[in-house]
Amino acid sequence: MDPISAFFTLLFVMDPLGNIPVFLSVLKDVDEKRRMKIIAREMLFALCIMLCFLFFGSHFLGALNLDQQAVQISGAIVLFLIALRMIFPQEGGIMGSHNIGGEPFIVPLAIPCVAGPSALAILMLMTHNENESMWVWSGVMISAWLVSSFVFLLSPFFYRLLQERGLIAIERLMGMILVMISVQMGLEGLKSFLSI
Repeated sequence: MDPISAFFTLLFVMDPLGNIPVFLSVLKDVDEKRRMKIIAREMLFALCIMLCFLFFGSHFLGALNLDQQAVQISGAIVLFLIALRMIFPQEGGIMGSHNIGGEPFIVPLAIPCVAGPSALAILMLMTHNENESMWVWSGVMISAWLVSSFVFLLSPFFYRLLQERGLIAIERLMGMILVMISVQMGLEGLKSFLSI
């Protein structure tokens, strides 16, 4: 996976436009000034979690004695399932219902909306590519995170601009692209496994 495709894959998996309704529904009872602080805090939590998986994910896989091919194929399966839920949405959004009381803390905004299982699997896969340094992958991840943060912080504006139908159309388009990316990831994992 090259840095440009990794950036777009991460951005599509984080799905900032598709998660706008989730963010707005979870934060609907929170004061507007407080809402921005909560979004910033949750995005920082998500960044910390993703950085941990980026830098220590390969060590974690090594401790579990998991091959790169297993991670690649399982990441493709999870990505494929999330892409299907983007194309054929269910009640409560991609990650299901988030009916929690009070102010959200880490769950459901930081995890799983931003730092979800597919994003974390992709971060671990990125570090297995020996052609790029960790600084490149860190830049890719932080760039995708910054774009997502910008969209989430401006979520009321984007919701008014695109309306629900526009957000649904964009989410389904992203889902179609993610299906293709997940199939490609799975094929690469299978090729790598069969060539051993």
